[in-house]
Amino acid sequence: MIPYLAYGSNLLTSRLAARCPSARVLGLAAIPGHSLDFSKRGRDGSAKATITESDARTQGVLFEITESDIPALDAAEGAGLHYEKIALVLENGQRAFTYRALQRQNGIAPFEWYLALIRAGRREHGLGLGDLAHVEPIPDPEPDRPGFIAAREALERAGYRDWRSAL
Repeated sequence: MIPYLAYGSNLLTSRLAARCPSARVLGLAAIPGHSLDFSKRGRDGSAKATITESDARTQGVLFEITESDIPALDAAEGAGLHYEKIALVLENGQRAFTYRALQRQNGIAPFEWYLALIRAGRREHGLGLGDLAHVEPIPDPEPDRPGFIAAREALERAGYRDWRSAL
């Protein structure tokens, strides 16, 4: 089993489990020297979460996944194209891997459904929402987009009858 640190949409266990069936929660973790931002431009043109080196610390959730699930997670994250896989030393000294955007762009916003995944994941694990208060999501103009459909399904599996209630 390999430790993986989620800080964005993969915080929601049902979302990560759809990608990595072996995923098992180990607990909360902090990434020292990094802040969360939404400067990664997604394939759909909206902003996605990433971490940036800074004087801050970012909260996340540490999962264990099997090595056989990593190729599916790499593909979902666009490892090597959109995100780079990086090794981290967490605040408690434990090692894990995560993903960080290869390129950044300011002035873009996440779709509502994407931010709903992150907020739902934070609630699921008892993380605060304070550092997301400034994030203004935008509606997705394509409700039949595969990412939107997958997000709604993950939120339904997590117990949300209406995905908007996770916002």
